[in-house]
Amino acid sequence: MAVLGISFDEVEDNAAFSAKLDLPFPLLCDTNRTVGMLYQACDEVKARYAKRISYLIDEEGKIERVYPQVDPRDHAAQVLADLTDEQQ
Repeated sequence: MAVLGISFDEVEDNAAFSAKLDLPFPLLCDTNRTVGMLYQACDEVKARYAKRISYLIDEEGKIERVYPQVDPRDHAAQVLADLTDEQQ
């Protein structure tokens, strides 16, 4: 299992944010919004911010679940619960 985060911010900004929060996963940069457009995190390449959206993708690249509105306070717990359900 892998966790990745993606943001529209520049490398330096993402590195500082990741260090500040001590994130245990990579925070990737999508400054040209290519991934954001493909995964519906934005509606146009000039979008300033990405929507808080997550995808649960299996080992073969199949999207298992979409989280269209993420609340960062409880999202990790929700994903972990869904992973547990998927494994049973």
